[in-house]
Amino acid sequence: MNYKLTFHTTAHFKKSRPRQRLQTLPKVGFKSTQRLAGPADSASVSLLYSSVLTLIIILLAPSLFAQVNLTLKEVVDLAKGQSIASKQAETEKENSFWQWKTFKSNYKPQLALTGILPSFNRSFTPVTQPNGSVEFQSVSNNNLSARVSLSQQISGTGGTLFISSELQRFDDLERDFTSYNGNPVFFGFDQPLFSFNALKWDKKIEPLRYKESQQAYIEELEFISVRAVDFYFELLLAQVNVQIAKSNLANNDTIYKIGQERYGVGEIAKNELIQLQMGVLNAKKSLISSNQSLATAQFQLKSFLGILEQKKANLKIPEKISTLVIDTELALQEAQNNRKTAITFERRMKEAERDLAKAKGDNGVDISLIATIGLSNSAGTVPGVYDKPQDQQSVYMQVSVPLMDWGRQKSRAKQAEANKKLVEYANQQDKLTFEQTIRTQIGLYETYQSQLEITKLADELAQERYQISQERYLLGNISITNLTISLQEKDQAKRDYIQALRNYWFTYYNLRRLTLYDFETNEKI
Repeated sequence: MNYKLTFHTTAHFKKSRPRQRLQTLPKVGFKSTQRLAGPADSASVSLLYSSVLTLIIILLAPSLFAQVNLTLKEVVDLAKGQSIASKQAETEKENSFWQWKTFKSNYKPQLALTGILPSFNRSFTPVTQPNGSVEFQSVSNNNLSARVSLSQQISGTGGTLFISSELQRFDDLERDFTSYNGNPVFFGFDQPLFSFNALKWDKKIEPLRYKESQQAYIEELEFISVRAVDFYFELLLAQVNVQIAKSNLANNDTIYKIGQERYGVGEIAKNELIQLQMGVLNAKKSLISSNQSLATAQFQLKSFLGILEQKKANLKIPEKISTLVIDTELALQEAQNNRKTAITFERRMKEAERDLAKAKGDNGVDISLIATIGLSNSAGTVPGVYDKPQDQQSVYMQVSVPLMDWGRQKSRAKQAEANKKLVEYANQQDKLTFEQTIRTQIGLYETYQSQLEITKLADELAQERYQISQERYLLGNISITNLTISLQEKDQAKRDYIQALRNYWFTYYNLRRLTLYDFETNEKI
C-alpha cells in the first residue's frame, strides 16, 4: 500500500457562512493511491503521521528557538554595557584619567639622574705660546659625569626648588693623570619674576577639565541609549512590516481564491478578479521587500550591540510610561547640576582669563633670579672629593628686556581681551540655546505622549474596520476598491502607532541625555 504525504496551506470558507473571519490554517492531507481499509491500515497511517510530525519538530526546532526576545530596556542596557560605542567611551574616560594623573605629577617632586658616560676626545688642540705663536698639541682625554637631582615646582610663584649631587672624573690619557671634581650637595632656587605662571592656571583649569570628562562619559552612555532606541524601533518597524505583509498575503490569497469561485459562477467581473490577483502579487512583493529590510535592521541592531551569535532578535512593542509628567524647572535645574555643559562654560572662562594673563605676562621682559649654595671640592680620588669640601655660593639675576617691539605685545593683549569677551558672549548664547533645547524637548515629549494615545486608538479602530470590510466584501456589500482602502488604512495606522512610540521613547531618552536625570525613579543618573 502506497501513501503520498503532502503539506500545504489553505483557507476554508463556506459560502453559507460568509461572516467567518479570514485566517490562514495549516492543513496536513494524505492522498492514497488505494482506499484505506481496516484497523491495521489506520494504525499504519497514524504511526506514519506521528513520525512525520516528530521529524518536522526536530528539523524546525533550531529555527523556532534560534531567537532571543528583547525589550527596549534590555536593548538599552546591552548597548550601554557591551557595545563597541560603550567600550570607546570607557577608553576615552580612561584616557582622561591618565591625563589627570599626568597633570598631578607636575606638582610632585621629580627625581632625575643625568650624566655623560663617557665622553672621549682625541685631537690636536691649538695652544698659544708665550711668544704669541701657536703650537698644535696632541690631546687625549676622557670625561665622565653623573648628577642626581631632586626638584620641586612651586605653583604659587612658578619657581623651582632643587637639590642635587654631582661628581665628575677627568682622565688625561697623554699624561696618565686622573682627577675628580664634585659637588657633594647643592641647593638652588630658580624664580622667574613678573612673568606668566602656567602652573597656577593649570591648577585652576585641569580639575575642571577632568570633572568635565567624567560627566562626558555619563552623557556618552546616555547618547548610546538614544542610538539604541533608534535601532530598536528601526527593527521593530521592520518586524511589524513583515507581519503586515504576511497577513496581507494570506488574506489576499484567500480573497483571490474566493474571487475565483465567484467568477466561476458569474458573480464578479474579470476585471475585479485580475485586481484580486494583482493584490496577491503586490503582497508577495511587499513580503520580499519587508524581509530584506528586516534582515538589514537585524544586522544593524546586532552590530551596534556587539552581538555575534546567529540568533535573531525578536522585539516586543513597548508601552509608554504611565502617568509620567516632566517638570520643566526640575529638568533645567538637573541639567545645570549634572551636565558637563555648566563645567564647560566655567572652563572656557578660566581659559580665556589664562590667555589674557599670558598675553600680559609674556611682555618680552624676562627676569629670573637664580641662587645656589652648596659644597664643592676636587681631588685625585673619589673619597677625597667628599673630604672637607669647600663652601660655594652663587646668586645672579638674568634679564632680557626688548627695547622696541613695534606694538606687538600691546596687540597680543588687546586680542586676548577681545577673545575673552567673545567667550563670554558665546557662553551666554550657549546657555540660552541649551535651556531652549530642554524646553523644546519637554514640549515634544508632551505632544508625543498625547499623540500616542490617539494613534493607538486609531490603530485599534483601523484593525476592526478592516475585519468588517473583509466580511462585507465576502457578502458583496462593498467593492474591492473600498476593501483595498481599508487595508491600506489598517497598515498605515499600525505603522503610525509604531512611529508614535518611537518618537515618544526617543524624546524621553533624549531628555535623559540632556539632563542626566532619571524621571521614572527621580534620581540622578
